[in-house]
Amino acid sequence: MSQPSPKPQQIPVVVLAGFLGSGKTTLLNHLLHRSGGSRIGALVNDFGAIEIDAMAVAGALGDSTVSLGNGCLCCAVDASELDQYLERLAEPSVGIDVIVIEASGLAEPQELVRMLLASEHPGVVYGGLVEVVDAAEFDDTRARHPEIDRHLALADLVVVNKLDRAADGERVLGLVRSLVDRAAVVPATYGRIDPEFLFDCRPSEERIGQLSFDDLHEDDPHDHQHGHDPHHVDPHPHSPDAHAGHLHAAYDSLSFVSETPVDPRRLMTFLDSRPEGLYRIKGYVDFGPYDIRNRYAVHAVGRFLRFYPEPWPVDSERLTQLVLIGSGIDAAALEKELQACRSEAPHADEHGMWGVLRYVRDPEEDGADPA
Repeated sequence: MSQPSPKPQQIPVVVLAGFLGSGKTTLLNHLLHRSGGSRIGALVNDFGAIEIDAMAVAGALGDSTVSLGNGCLCCAVDASELDQYLERLAEPSVGIDVIVIEASGLAEPQELVRMLLASEHPGVVYGGLVEVVDAAEFDDTRARHPEIDRHLALADLVVVNKLDRAADGERVLGLVRSLVDRAAVVPATYGRIDPEFLFDCRPSEERIGQLSFDDLHEDDPHDHQHGHDPHHVDPHPHSPDAHAGHLHAAYDSLSFVSETPVDPRRLMTFLDSRPEGLYRIKGYVDFGPYDIRNRYAVHAVGRFLRFYPEPWPVDSERLTQLVLIGSGIDAAALEKELQACRSEAPHADEHGMWGVLRYVRDPEEDGADPA
């Protein structure tokens, strides 16, 4: 059974934050280079103070919006323009799969997160706060910017970058893990995390005869020396024989498929207690007698959760199909907990769906005019 690839109802918007020098721009460039055919809308909130390869490659530094060959867009924005750019990028005709906002190095990420969570734009959904920290400078950064502890507590995913330069990387990783609240913490060098952590990479069929951003970077020395495969996920990111510049943060994933319907109360108990390191959940849920007409697409990132009821496709097999993605998660234990959510009860408890429906958007709101 292949992993489900539910088409998201809304485009996830990921906030990429971190203090100056942490490696946010490097990580964003890495995602743009390795988008796997997915179309990324990159909103850069600090234009002028940083360099985005996309803008240099496209040779269009005089224009605030750069369109790349593989469908990525780079926009330089200030906070007042953010809404208008989100609206533009969320247009279905643009074909964007994920939007990444790189916050200014001095920005308070919770303001961006609050704005996204409060957004009533039906085309976008919160995709998580990714906080990037410099492992080699972490102690100094905390001394200069004590607010970093608050940022880490808000994060859904923390990338501990530049581990190759840290004298005591394991201590820094342990310290960061002690400061987060259920967030996944992943080690990295050169900002290289697997894009699948953040969004679904899809093979592109639209690039034939089109020069892509990937093609322009075929000579990237960090990716191609020693025959390194840029899409390889090293299952042992700290193995001593791994080349320092080539590390990808490993992630764990679990696919769960059930022909038996799921009990909504049990599933909500599972979701309410999801463990540290479990970053994303996506897929479809069959609640059986609780709603025989609809399946429920689920989108969870960090602590954010949303369900989308949609009619079962004609002649489709009624299955629950979920994919869980995280770092350091106990896949066997999670599988066992999900198995325990199944129920063959023929009748529905009339209040059983209340917990699920708290996370369903008002359909009238979704149909509202975003203007």
